[in-house]
Amino acid sequence: MTDPPLPEDLELDLRELPRGMKAELRSLPPEIADKVAMRLMAAGKLLEVDATAAYEQVKVARRIAARLPIVRAATAETAYAAGDYHAALTDYRALRRMSGGDEYLPVMADCERALGRPEEALRLAREAADARLDAASAVEMVMVEAGARADLGQQAEALRLLERAIRLTQQQRLNDTSKARLRYAYADLLVAQGRGDQAREWFVAAAQLDRDGVTGAEERVAELDGVMIDFDDSDDEDWDDLEESDEESLEDGSLDDEPVDTDALEDKE
Repeated sequence: MTDPPLPEDLELDLRELPRGMKAELRSLPPEIADKVAMRLMAAGKLLEVDATAAYEQVKVARRIAARLPIVRAATAETAYAAGDYHAALTDYRALRRMSGGDEYLPVMADCERALGRPEEALRLAREAADARLDAASAVEMVMVEAGARADLGQQAEALRLLERAIRLTQQQRLNDTSKARLRYAYADLLVAQGRGDQAREWFVAAAQLDRDGVTGAEERVAELDGVMIDFDDSDDEDWDDLEESDEESLEDGSLDDEPVDTDALEDKE
């Protein structure tokens, strides 16, 4: 099998390698280390524009140096981005064994869900409940768990999980993107239940937090309205009113307050 060529239009300078990557590559003979480094750098530059091409570059590095954590991490990330969830799961499992940590549990669970195995995703969610995930990872795990519940037809439970997570993260030191994604997931479930008016409020809340447009929440509002919405980030008074309305809707909503296993979120300050 012939390796794909390095893209000629990419500027690859090994002096730009992060220090941690250089340290791991020193365990390889210099010529092999340079070859692996070039493939990893190429993949990093390609990932945002062509995940499949990035994955092909990383496969070369994996064939040469699969025992290195940086190579397994790059393979897992690019495989996931390219939609090869089976390969991504294999490498995330390997990374977890190498590191002994639990930070990969949310993405492993998401791979299981993408492979049509929501029960396995829930099993990993139960594992994560006993792990010391950071706040952002705990939110990711809740969103995957909620998605798995919805896959199994348990929409009410999925909504309860997301409601509880939103309440718990209101005052936490959590980045805005994670908060936006949590609200987007909640709104998306509301749409699936035919509750478009409520969903619109939460898509707007997600868009206000999503400064980089990661979630696509503005587009979802436009779909519901049939027009494009111009969000004014400087309109703090309207945003404060919306936040207050959102909190009230959680407190007075139609869903009951049955306990939900999201205790991991409560400890992440």
